[in-house]
Amino acid sequence: MSAFYGRFSRHAHGEGLKAHSTHYCPGCGHGVAHRDLSAAIAELGIQDRTVLISPVGCAVFAHYYFDVGNSQAAHGRAPAVALGHKLAHPEAVVISYQGDGDLASIGLAETISIAQLGLPITVLFINNAIYGMTGGQLAPTSLMGQKTTTSPDGRMPAMGQPLKMAELIAQLDGPVYVERVALYSARERAKARRAIKKAITLQLEGRGYAFIEIIAECPTHLKMTPQQAEEWVKTKMVEAFPLGVKKDLTVEPWFQRPAPLFTPEAVLGLSGAEPCPEEEPRAPAPWPAHLPARDIAFKLAGSGGDGAQTAALLLTRAAIAEGYDATAIPSYGPESRGGTSYADVHIAEREVLNPAAPAPHALIAFNALSLAKFAATVPPGGFILYDSTLITAPPPLPAGRRILPIPFTRLAAELGRPMVKNVVALGALQAALPLLPEDRVLATLQHVLKDKPSLLPLNAAAFAAGRAAVGAAAPA
Repeated sequence: MSAFYGRFSRHAHGEGLKAHSTHYCPGCGHGVAHRDLSAAIAELGIQDRTVLISPVGCAVFAHYYFDVGNSQAAHGRAPAVALGHKLAHPEAVVISYQGDGDLASIGLAETISIAQLGLPITVLFINNAIYGMTGGQLAPTSLMGQKTTTSPDGRMPAMGQPLKMAELIAQLDGPVYVERVALYSARERAKARRAIKKAITLQLEGRGYAFIEIIAECPTHLKMTPQQAEEWVKTKMVEAFPLGVKKDLTVEPWFQRPAPLFTPEAVLGLSGAEPCPEEEPRAPAPWPAHLPARDIAFKLAGSGGDGAQTAALLLTRAAIAEGYDATAIPSYGPESRGGTSYADVHIAEREVLNPAAPAPHALIAFNALSLAKFAATVPPGGFILYDSTLITAPPPLPAGRRILPIPFTRLAAELGRPMVKNVVALGALQAALPLLPEDRVLATLQHVLKDKPSLLPLNAAAFAAGRAAVGAAAPA
């Protein structure tokens, strides 16, 4: 019995010998672990329920071999992806298959935090004491004195001790079963097969999280024959990583989570929210004929606290309520105040194909740094609106753009609340480049402020002040 594909399509279009061989080096432990995992899936009759999460590492091509559900995770993130699968589909049998660089280095935080959750997923950890795919560098599990491409004189105390992952995971409260096994002999391989099957069975029964560490051979980077590599694992690795069961709790089945619902009605019911009338789906409004394209990009930029992100979301929500497609992508600088953070907004008649705005049709700049940084990205014929209250000496601006210096901050301060300068900016944008009906923007403001209705008149006045200021501004 097997859960492998009948033929592997990765090489030579799956023809000839290549259709039945993996990419692993001769003597590599991954092939043996794959065989035992495949057999366990078939024996348990769970092939149609299994989701295998493959890592960045030597097992990155596992989806070519296993005829099950497959997800490819970013480096170290396989446990997080596995958790998402399990919560979205509780009936699935989810297996996170990872190497030592992936699990014990870049993915260590995900490994520990998800193990502590204790939800029933199965983690198979291949420990061959080396970074196999990327050139034989020092791994978190490399032995003391072991020579690698990044420790040519051997691992020294200053490089830290090898991580004993099975012991580390076993001391957490979440896992119910942790065992370390090996592959260097027929007897040890039989133990490994039993451990893999048991770990999956515990998940299948809803009992909890299981972690199997598999000590494996990497003849290529050990520069040994397969037989020599097996002997090295037996005499060297097992001394550093003792085999055996590290934790085995007897718990009653407890994971009986219903499958989540994803319909809008179900989500709104759980959150207690109600759809607002102006955001109900509707036929798109006619696209304004004066606009140069049917997908318009905006960039709103300023320092932290200027309200660029909030203004971007208001603009996006209003566009969606009008029936267009719209996206807002925030980008935050490292500074909480000062510097620049910005949001890219796209509004399209039908569908936004790229949410980034490297060449925005209109730029709203709340501070000098943002104006200097992004003005040149606005193409000829576009708009540049900036806060002339704070930017009193603007840098040289590109020709062929419509420049509108608007005192966002001063107008907001005159209304008694400098914080609404971002709404002043939206009003100015509306007057400079009419895209959305004024009542649509005001209806969106009303919805956003439904819990603070006293602020609506102030924001409406700020929007009107921005519109009026554009008529008084002299385009440069």
